[in-house]
Amino acid sequence: MIYRLVYTKTAVKDIQKLDIVAKKRIRKKMEIFIKKPLFYSKKLINPAIGSFRFRIGNFRVVFDIDKDKIVVLRVGHRREIYK
Repeated sequence: MIYRLVYTKTAVKDIQKLDIVAKKRIRKKMEIFIKKPLFYSKKLINPAIGSFRFRIGNFRVVFDIDKDKIVVLRVGHRREIYK
């Protein structure tokens, strides 16, 4: 099952702050990850920021799954994303 990607306003702002190379890399990986999100993701310990995360190099994509949608909550560098 392929999930639909839905971005929150915060996630869109996070992505806009990234450089073009990081944006392309994240977009390319997300196309792969939406096919089997639970296989490629890890469950987060602190559910206050989201339920799961993808690792894309030094970047993290924090998201929740809602039926057939992946709701992207935050996107950022690993140093800053969990603060």
